Amino acid sequence: MTAESDLAFDPWDPAFLADPYPAYAELRERGRVHWFEPTNQWLVPHHADVSALLRERRLGRTYQHRFTHEEFGRTAPTPEHEPFHTLNDHGMLDLEPPDHTRIRRLVSKAFTPRTVERLKPYVEGLAGDLVSALVDAGGGDLLRDVAEPLPVAVIAEMLGIPEPDRAPLRPWSADICGMYELNPSQETAKRAVRASVEFTEYLRELIAHRRARPGDDLISGLIAAHDEDDRLTEQEMISTCVLLLNAGHEATVNSTVNGWAALFQNPGQLAALRADHSLVPSAVEELMRYDTPLQLFERWVLDDIEIDGTVVPRGAEIAMLFGSANHDPAVFTDPARLDLTRADNPHISFGAGIHYCIGAPLARIELAASMRALLERAPTLALAEEPKRTPNFVIRGLEGLAVEV
Repeated sequence: MTAESDLAFDPWDPAFLADPYPAYAELRERGRVHWFEPTNQWLVPHHADVSALLRERRLGRTYQHRFTHEEFGRTAPTPEHEPFHTLNDHGMLDLEPPDHTRIRRLVSKAFTPRTVERLKPYVEGLAGDLVSALVDAGGGDLLRDVAEPLPVAVIAEMLGIPEPDRAPLRPWSADICGMYELNPSQETAKRAVRASVEFTEYLRELIAHRRARPGDDLISGLIAAHDEDDRLTEQEMISTCVLLLNAGHEATVNSTVNGWAALFQNPGQLAALRADHSLVPSAVEELMRYDTPLQLFERWVLDDIEIDGTVVPRGAEIAMLFGSANHDPAVFTDPARLDLTRADNPHISFGAGIHYCIGAPLARIELAASMRALLERAPTLALAEEPKRTPNFVIRGLEGLAVEV
């Protein structure tokens, strides 16, 4: 174990945010677990440990199914932040069994392989239309014009959110997800609370409308589950919709722009992909590994756990470093090298265990569809200007990706 003052890990340093992977290498070399005072967390950088801890039932996304805040040695959230926590704490990502099991079972019906496969023509058609518009314009912002509208439209279509209502979805999501960063500011919290209130109010109205006029969308399905034995509360229904929207596009958007930025920085690999489109499936996996969209995932310690001789006590918080695990040389040969032909690629960008990303199959379809459309319709796609990273660490992305065709 090493102390925070000895670590190169600094999630607020622009140089670190530009390229955190050398600091991760140092963390892995110096041990399996590190105490980081600024966030009061235990950092875990190795693939084997992260993979195991994601499946460890002595850890949890919440502790409130077993302990009060006081019993767990934690302070309750401030009342001003209550709308965010109400929204966040009733989504299945932040629940543990039996509530997590009950909600995930209901939602998983919308994400069966057959259901997702039926969406493929719609996803591919939309990706083609977006890329064609980009080409017709002679280029643009790949984030704004392709990466963002594709997954937002797909998940909104699944949920049954009318097209005219979709404009605020991404801003709401971005403001809510700001609270997942390390030590978010008061201004970030205010934006998240405001977005939580507005999104909740919108969904309450939409749920009331769908209850009167049900369709074949996911919201109508959740209403039916609610009305049948109260298997979902209305708050769980609202929180599930928000979670599906946020998780259903944030990772895909950032994987797309991170991935294309990496391809532009590795012209040999981009040339190989352009020459052989059959590499698309392995390229999607490798790009998610190479520059991981979700860099850190947190768990509460529900019962004492030992990592490499260090006892991490109940009440502590563990920060599993996905980006570091995905660059662990114990698992990945030459991990700093982008290799679109990498065959053995057990990256953990979608997590593992009971909280494994329920939308992973859909995300893969979306990423492959946009990549194929860009390869086929914009074969000379090039970077127009150097991209700028967002100031975020946990959710790793770009402020934009200007391209020309």
